[in-house]
Amino acid sequence: MLLNFKLPRNPQYHRKNRVGRPGSPWQASFVNAYDRIAQAILYLDQNRTEQPDLAAVAAAVGLSPSHFHRLFREWAGATPKDFLQCLTLSRAGELLRKGKDVLTVSLESGLSGPGRLHDLCVTLEAATPGEIKARGAGLQIRAGVARSPFGSCLIGQTARGVCHLSFFDGDEREAAFAEMRDDWPLASIVHDDENAAQLASQIFTQAASHAPLQLFVKGTAFQLRVWRTLLKIQPGTLVSYGALAAASGNPKASRATGTAVGRNALSFLIPCHRVIRETGISGNYRWGVVRKRAILAWENGRRDHEHDSSGE
Repeated sequence: MLLNFKLPRNPQYHRKNRVGRPGSPWQASFVNAYDRIAQAILYLDQNRTEQPDLAAVAAAVGLSPSHFHRLFREWAGATPKDFLQCLTLSRAGELLRKGKDVLTVSLESGLSGPGRLHDLCVTLEAATPGEIKARGAGLQIRAGVARSPFGSCLIGQTARGVCHLSFFDGDEREAAFAEMRDDWPLASIVHDDENAAQLASQIFTQAASHAPLQLFVKGTAFQLRVWRTLLKIQPGTLVSYGALAAASGNPKASRATGTAVGRNALSFLIPCHRVIRETGISGNYRWGVVRKRAILAWENGRRDHEHDSSGE
């Protein structure tokens, strides 16, 4: 199930492409932790039936139990034990049921994102048929590589908004750029890692001072309905493909809805990682199943922390 996942292999490149100021809490707590966290998630996923204890997981990633516990909690906002519970089918079923309730409330209230901490105030603007036909001609994309809590990412931005966000591992940098060029083959691409780093800080720290984020996408009317519905799913909750299809106004189109989810070019921002199968199994994810689990764990930890801090 997880054979295609590859851990980052280029520490020198990673050192050159960090987000935020050197030594900043965001950088120290999240960016430098992801490689270890990914190893831990892979180990937990492969050994969840044995319910490994903290010492076993720490040994698997080459850290002492105390160091690993602290690192994991700083990154995910949850303990390794809590995350192991999130990998079980019963926990997935619970999150699915909550996701259905949250989606229903969101649709009825017109909210674009009910989670306070993770509400990016995202607005989605669609390319016109003429812009789609032009295949990017006359469009300039400022694109660069930055570090995120989930490894390296490629972010592309036009004057109309962010048009691309994808994650990649190790030597897949050129493949990530090629994928973006396939979406906008005639666009002029300007390499700008500094702009990407600033966007990554806005996207992943989600501070209240940040301005609303504009997304610029191209897709069919069907795909746009699915993506706009995805924006209504609260962070830390899950929704099935069937429930997403129904909420998008296409209750009999689960398979087509899954295809639309897979065509999303804005990872994390349009949260396709929150969609799983009815059985509670994660299913496919363009940027790796382990990364999908990492994002869900990260969101769950922050949602729980926000809930505890608010006293609700």
